[in-house]
Amino acid sequence: MAWFTDRHCFLLAVMFYGASTIYSVFLWRKGFRRDEWVNYFLLAGGVALHTLAMTKRGLTLHSCPVNNLYEATTFLLWALGLACLVYSLLPRFKFLAAFTAPVLFTVGIFALMPSLDPHGPKPEFSGALRSLHAATILQAYGAFGLAAVAAGIFLMQQHDLKFHKLRALLSLLPSMQRLEYITFRLVAVGFVLLTIGLIAGSQLPRHADKPYLSDPKVVWSALLWLVYLESLVAYKFFGRTSRRFAIGVIGAFIFLLLTFGLTNRVSPMHTLPAATNSAPVNLTPSTSRLSAPRA
Repeated sequence: MAWFTDRHCFLLAVMFYGASTIYSVFLWRKGFRRDEWVNYFLLAGGVALHTLAMTKRGLTLHSCPVNNLYEATTFLLWALGLACLVYSLLPRFKFLAAFTAPVLFTVGIFALMPSLDPHGPKPEFSGALRSLHAATILQAYGAFGLAAVAAGIFLMQQHDLKFHKLRALLSLLPSMQRLEYITFRLVAVGFVLLTIGLIAGSQLPRHADKPYLSDPKVVWSALLWLVYLESLVAYKFFGRTSRRFAIGVIGAFIFLLLTFGLTNRVSPMHTLPAATNSAPVNLTPSTSRLSAPRA
Protein backbone atom coordinates (compact mmCIF):
# COMPACT_ATOMS: atom_id res chain seq x y z
CA MET A 1 0.00 0.00 0.00
CA ALA A 2 1.15 3.54 -0.73
CA TRP A 3 0.51 4.66 2.84
CA PHE A 4 2.73 1.92 4.26
CA THR A 5 6.04 3.77 4.00
CA ASP A 6 9.57 2.83 4.96
CA ARG A 7 9.15 4.73 8.23
CA HIS A 8 6.15 2.54 9.13
CA CYS A 9 8.32 -0.53 8.50
CA PHE A 10 11.07 0.89 10.69
CA LEU A 11 8.55 1.69 13.44
CA LEU A 12 7.42 -1.95 13.42
CA ALA A 13 11.07 -3.02 13.52
CA VAL A 14 11.65 -0.87 16.61
CA MET A 15 8.60 -2.50 18.24
CA PHE A 16 10.18 -5.92 17.64
CA TYR A 17 13.44 -4.63 19.10
CA GLY A 18 11.47 -3.46 22.12
CA ALA A 19 9.88 -6.89 22.57
CA SER A 20 13.32 -8.45 22.28
CA THR A 21 14.61 -6.02 24.90
CA ILE A 22 11.84 -6.97 27.33
CA TYR A 23 12.54 -10.66 26.79
CA SER A 24 16.25 -10.00 27.28
CA VAL A 25 15.56 -8.65 30.76
CA PHE A 26 14.15 -12.06 31.74
CA LEU A 27 17.24 -13.73 30.28
CA TRP A 28 19.48 -11.50 32.39
CA ARG A 29 17.48 -12.24 35.55
CA LYS A 30 17.67 -15.98 34.89
CA GLY A 31 21.41 -15.87 34.32
CA PHE A 32 21.01 -16.81 30.64
CA ARG A 33 19.90 -20.29 31.56
CA ARG A 34 16.73 -20.11 29.44
CA ASP A 35 16.32 -20.86 25.78
CA GLU A 36 17.39 -17.83 23.72
CA TRP A 37 15.80 -18.84 20.42
CA VAL A 38 12.65 -16.84 21.19
CA ASN A 39 14.76 -13.74 21.61
CA TYR A 40 16.67 -14.55 18.44
CA PHE A 41 13.49 -14.77 16.36
CA LEU A 42 12.15 -11.54 17.85
CA LEU A 43 15.36 -9.81 16.83
CA ALA A 44 15.24 -11.51 13.41
CA GLY A 45 11.71 -10.21 12.88
CA GLY A 46 12.89 -6.71 13.69
CA VAL A 47 15.86 -6.96 11.33
CA ALA A 48 13.60 -8.31 8.55
CA LEU A 49 11.27 -5.29 8.89
CA HIS A 50 14.30 -3.04 9.18
CA THR A 51 15.67 -4.50 5.94
CA LEU A 52 12.32 -3.87 4.25
CA ALA A 53 12.40 -0.25 5.43
CA MET A 54 15.96 0.20 4.14
CA THR A 55 15.01 -1.42 0.82
CA LYS A 56 11.94 0.78 0.34
CA ARG A 57 13.94 3.91 1.10
CA GLY A 58 16.83 2.77 -1.11
CA LEU A 59 14.54 2.05 -4.05
CA THR A 60 13.02 5.51 -3.67
CA LEU A 61 16.43 7.18 -3.68
CA HIS A 62 18.15 4.73 -6.08
CA SER A 63 21.09 4.74 -3.68
CA CYS A 64 22.22 3.58 -0.24
CA PRO A 65 20.04 5.60 2.18
CA VAL A 66 22.59 7.62 4.15
CA ASN A 67 21.60 11.18 3.18
CA ASN A 68 20.44 12.53 6.55
CA LEU A 69 20.72 11.73 10.27
CA TYR A 70 17.70 9.41 10.25
CA GLU A 71 19.01 7.37 7.33
CA ALA A 72 22.57 7.28 8.70
CA THR A 73 21.36 6.10 12.11
CA THR A 74 19.05 3.42 10.73
CA PHE A 75 21.83 2.29 8.39
CA LEU A 76 24.19 1.78 11.34
CA LEU A 77 21.51 0.02 13.39
CA TRP A 78 20.75 -2.30 10.48
CA ALA A 79 24.45 -3.17 10.21
CA LEU A 80 24.61 -3.95 13.93
CA GLY A 81 21.41 -6.02 13.90
CA LEU A 82 22.41 -8.01 10.83
CA ALA A 83 25.87 -8.75 12.18
CA CYS A 84 24.35 -9.82 15.50
CA LEU A 85 22.00 -12.28 13.76
CA VAL A 86 24.85 -13.86 11.83
CA TYR A 87 27.16 -14.23 14.82
CA SER A 88 24.36 -15.39 17.14
CA LEU A 89 23.99 -18.55 15.05
CA LEU A 90 27.27 -19.72 16.58
CA PRO A 91 26.79 -21.38 20.00
CA ARG A 92 29.40 -19.18 21.67
CA PHE A 93 27.72 -16.00 20.46
CA LYS A 94 24.06 -16.78 21.21
CA PHE A 95 24.08 -14.34 24.13
CA LEU A 96 24.78 -11.34 21.84
CA ALA A 97 21.11 -10.85 20.90
CA ALA A 98 20.16 -10.12 24.50
CA PHE A 99 22.72 -7.32 24.72
CA THR A 100 22.26 -5.92 21.22
CA ALA A 101 18.46 -5.59 21.36
CA PRO A 102 18.46 -2.75 23.97
CA VAL A 103 20.92 -0.78 21.83
CA LEU A 104 18.76 -1.23 18.72
CA PHE A 105 15.61 -0.26 20.61
CA THR A 106 16.90 2.86 22.38
CA VAL A 107 18.76 4.28 19.39
CA GLY A 108 15.83 3.32 17.13
CA ILE A 109 13.46 5.42 19.28
CA PHE A 110 15.83 8.35 18.87
CA ALA A 111 16.01 7.83 15.08
CA LEU A 112 12.20 8.04 14.78
CA MET A 113 12.22 11.75 15.66
CA PRO A 114 10.69 13.53 12.60
CA SER A 115 13.28 16.32 12.66
CA LEU A 116 16.02 13.84 11.81
CA ASP A 117 14.48 12.97 8.43
CA PRO A 118 14.31 16.03 6.17
CA HIS A 119 13.68 15.22 2.51
CA GLY A 120 16.01 16.38 -0.23
CA PRO A 121 16.68 15.77 -3.93
CA LYS A 122 17.34 12.29 -5.20
CA PRO A 123 20.95 11.12 -5.33
CA GLU A 124 22.37 9.43 -8.38
CA PHE A 125 23.22 5.73 -8.43
CA SER A 126 26.99 5.50 -8.23
CA GLY A 127 27.79 1.98 -9.36
CA ALA A 128 29.55 -1.10 -8.07
CA LEU A 129 32.61 0.62 -6.60
CA ARG A 130 30.48 2.82 -4.37
CA SER A 131 28.48 -0.24 -3.34
CA LEU A 132 31.71 -2.03 -2.37
CA HIS A 133 32.77 1.03 -0.40
CA ALA A 134 29.43 1.26 1.40
CA ALA A 135 29.17 -2.49 2.07
CA THR A 136 32.64 -2.85 3.61
CA ILE A 137 32.28 0.28 5.73
CA LEU A 138 28.85 -0.96 6.82
CA GLN A 139 30.18 -4.33 7.93
CA ALA A 140 33.11 -2.65 9.69
CA TYR A 141 30.69 -0.57 11.77
CA GLY A 142 28.69 -3.70 12.57
CA ALA A 143 31.83 -5.53 13.73
CA PHE A 144 32.87 -2.56 15.87
CA GLY A 145 29.40 -2.47 17.42
CA LEU A 146 29.50 -6.17 18.30
CA ALA A 147 33.01 -5.73 19.69
CA ALA A 148 31.70 -2.96 21.95
CA VAL A 149 28.88 -5.25 23.13
CA ALA A 150 31.35 -8.08 23.88
CA ALA A 151 33.65 -5.61 25.66
CA GLY A 152 30.74 -4.42 27.80
CA ILE A 153 29.92 -8.00 28.80
CA PHE A 154 33.61 -8.55 29.60
CA LEU A 155 33.64 -5.54 31.94
CA MET A 156 30.42 -6.74 33.59
CA GLN A 157 31.91 -10.19 34.18
CA GLN A 158 35.09 -8.66 35.53
CA HIS A 159 33.10 -6.48 37.92
CA ASP A 160 31.05 -9.42 39.17
CA LEU A 161 34.14 -11.55 39.80
CA LYS A 162 35.91 -8.67 41.55
CA PHE A 163 33.06 -8.31 44.01
CA HIS A 164 32.45 -12.08 44.27
CA LYS A 165 28.92 -11.94 42.99
CA LEU A 166 27.22 -15.33 42.70
CA ARG A 167 25.67 -14.57 39.31
CA ALA A 168 29.16 -14.55 37.77
CA LEU A 169 29.49 -18.22 38.74
CA LEU A 170 25.97 -19.24 37.75
CA SER A 171 25.76 -17.32 34.47
CA LEU A 172 26.18 -19.17 31.18
CA LEU A 173 27.93 -16.21 29.59
CA PRO A 174 31.25 -16.99 27.90
CA SER A 175 34.35 -16.84 30.08
CA MET A 176 36.30 -13.61 30.37
CA GLN A 177 39.10 -15.11 28.29
CA ARG A 178 36.64 -16.00 25.55
CA LEU A 179 35.06 -12.55 25.62
CA GLU A 180 38.50 -10.95 25.41
CA TYR A 181 39.33 -13.11 22.40
CA ILE A 182 35.99 -12.33 20.73
CA THR A 183 36.42 -8.59 21.26
CA PHE A 184 39.90 -8.58 19.76
CA ARG A 185 38.87 -10.64 16.73
CA LEU A 186 35.82 -8.49 16.02
CA VAL A 187 37.87 -5.30 16.22
CA ALA A 188 40.49 -6.84 13.91
CA VAL A 189 37.84 -7.89 11.38
CA GLY A 190 36.22 -4.46 11.53
CA PHE A 191 39.61 -2.79 11.06
CA VAL A 192 40.35 -4.84 7.93
CA LEU A 193 36.90 -4.06 6.48
CA LEU A 194 37.31 -0.36 7.27
CA THR A 195 40.68 -0.37 5.50
CA ILE A 196 39.16 -1.96 2.40
CA GLY A 197 36.29 0.53 2.47
CA LEU A 198 38.63 3.51 2.69
CA ILE A 199 40.74 2.22 -0.19
CA ALA A 200 37.62 1.68 -2.31
CA GLY A 201 36.38 5.15 -1.41
CA SER A 202 39.64 6.72 -2.56
CA GLN A 203 39.00 5.33 -6.06
CA LEU A 204 35.53 6.85 -6.42
CA PRO A 205 35.13 9.66 -8.99
CA ARG A 206 35.18 13.17 -7.55
CA HIS A 207 35.86 16.75 -8.58
CA ALA A 208 39.48 17.54 -9.28
CA ASP A 209 39.39 20.52 -6.89
CA LYS A 210 38.22 18.35 -3.97
CA PRO A 211 41.10 16.12 -2.80
CA TYR A 212 40.07 12.90 -1.11
CA LEU A 213 42.01 13.55 2.09
CA SER A 214 40.52 17.03 2.56
CA ASP A 215 36.95 15.77 2.97
CA PRO A 216 35.73 15.96 6.63
CA LYS A 217 34.20 12.45 6.47
CA VAL A 218 37.46 11.00 5.13
CA VAL A 219 39.45 12.76 7.87
CA TRP A 220 36.99 11.41 10.45
CA SER A 221 37.27 7.88 9.00
CA ALA A 222 41.07 8.12 9.02
CA LEU A 223 40.96 9.20 12.67
CA LEU A 224 38.68 6.27 13.48
CA TRP A 225 41.09 3.97 11.59
CA LEU A 226 44.01 5.28 13.68
CA VAL A 227 42.08 4.86 16.94
CA TYR A 228 41.32 1.20 16.25
CA LEU A 229 44.84 0.59 14.94
CA GLU A 230 46.31 2.04 18.14
CA SER A 231 44.01 -0.15 20.26
CA LEU A 232 44.98 -3.32 18.38
CA VAL A 233 48.72 -2.60 18.41
CA ALA A 234 48.82 -1.48 22.05
CA TYR A 235 46.88 -4.56 23.17
CA LYS A 236 48.74 -7.09 21.03
CA PHE A 237 52.32 -5.83 21.24
CA PHE A 238 52.65 -3.37 24.13
CA GLY A 239 50.82 -5.12 26.94
CA ARG A 240 47.71 -2.96 27.26
CA THR A 241 45.48 -4.52 29.90
CA SER A 242 42.27 -6.25 28.90
CA ARG A 243 40.21 -3.76 30.89
CA ARG A 244 41.74 -0.72 29.19
CA PHE A 245 41.35 -2.38 25.80
CA ALA A 246 37.65 -3.08 26.46
CA ILE A 247 37.02 0.49 27.66
CA GLY A 248 38.79 1.83 24.56
CA VAL A 249 36.67 -0.31 22.23
CA ILE A 250 33.46 0.89 23.88
CA GLY A 251 34.61 4.51 23.84
CA ALA A 252 35.57 4.33 20.15
CA PHE A 253 32.15 2.95 19.18
CA ILE A 254 30.31 5.59 21.22
CA PHE A 255 32.37 8.22 19.40
CA LEU A 256 31.40 6.56 16.09
CA LEU A 257 27.69 6.64 16.94
CA LEU A 258 27.71 10.25 18.13
CA THR A 259 29.66 11.70 15.20
CA PHE A 260 28.70 9.57 12.18
CA GLY A 261 25.63 11.57 11.19
CA LEU A 262 27.34 14.93 11.78
CA THR A 263 30.32 14.10 9.58
CA ASN A 264 27.96 12.91 6.82
CA ARG A 265 26.17 16.26 6.87
CA VAL A 266 29.35 18.37 6.59
CA SER A 267 31.05 16.17 3.99
CA PRO A 268 30.78 17.47 0.38
CA MET A 269 31.50 13.96 -0.92
CA HIS A 270 28.75 12.33 1.15
CA THR A 271 25.96 14.91 0.81
CA LEU A 272 23.98 16.11 -2.15
CA PRO A 273 24.42 19.60 -3.55
CA ALA A 274 22.00 22.01 -1.96
CA ALA A 275 19.10 23.10 -4.10
CA THR A 276 19.32 26.67 -5.30
CA ASN A 277 16.79 29.13 -6.62
CA SER A 278 18.82 30.01 -9.66
CA ALA A 279 17.61 29.08 -13.11
CA PRO A 280 18.81 25.73 -14.38
CA VAL A 281 21.76 25.76 -16.74
CA ASN A 282 21.66 23.45 -19.75
CA LEU A 283 25.00 21.77 -20.23
CA THR A 284 26.00 20.63 -23.68
CA PRO A 285 27.75 17.31 -24.10
CA SER A 286 31.05 19.11 -24.63
CA THR A 287 30.78 21.12 -21.42
CA SER A 288 29.75 17.95 -19.55
CA ARG A 289 32.91 16.27 -20.73
CA LEU A 290 35.03 19.23 -19.75
CA SER A 291 33.56 19.31 -16.24
CA ALA A 292 34.04 15.62 -15.60
CA PRO A 293 36.72 14.77 -13.01
CA ARG A 294 40.07 13.80 -14.40
CA ALA A 295 41.20 10.22 -14.14
